[in-house]
Amino acid sequence: MVWVGEPVQRWSAGRKREAVLRLLRGEPVEEVSRELRVSVDRLERWRQQFLEAGAGGLRERGDRPENRELREAQAKIGELTMELELVRQAMGKRFGRAPRRKPGG
Repeated sequence: MVWVGEPVQRWSAGRKREAVLRLLRGEPVEEVSRELRVSVDRLERWRQQFLEAGAGGLRERGDRPENRELREAQAKIGELTMELELVRQAMGKRFGRAPRRKPGG
């Protein structure tokens, strides 16, 4: 359901959680939908995400496992890049010059 004349708004994980908790307390989904101006389908999706993954499942960008895996891999690459740079600096100080870098590296 789209509300005519209303701008599309982003919902924080906290606001989604509050809506889902209202549903879990037994409030009718249609009533919560009308009051919050959110479609029943969206509320049902949020409830399902919450039941499957807890409050973390309501995060906009965190609801897909592959997104989490990509973020973890990117963080690891950043960590290793910083570690490599520190090793290069230490070697440069120890040997009086920076080690040669391989092409493409």
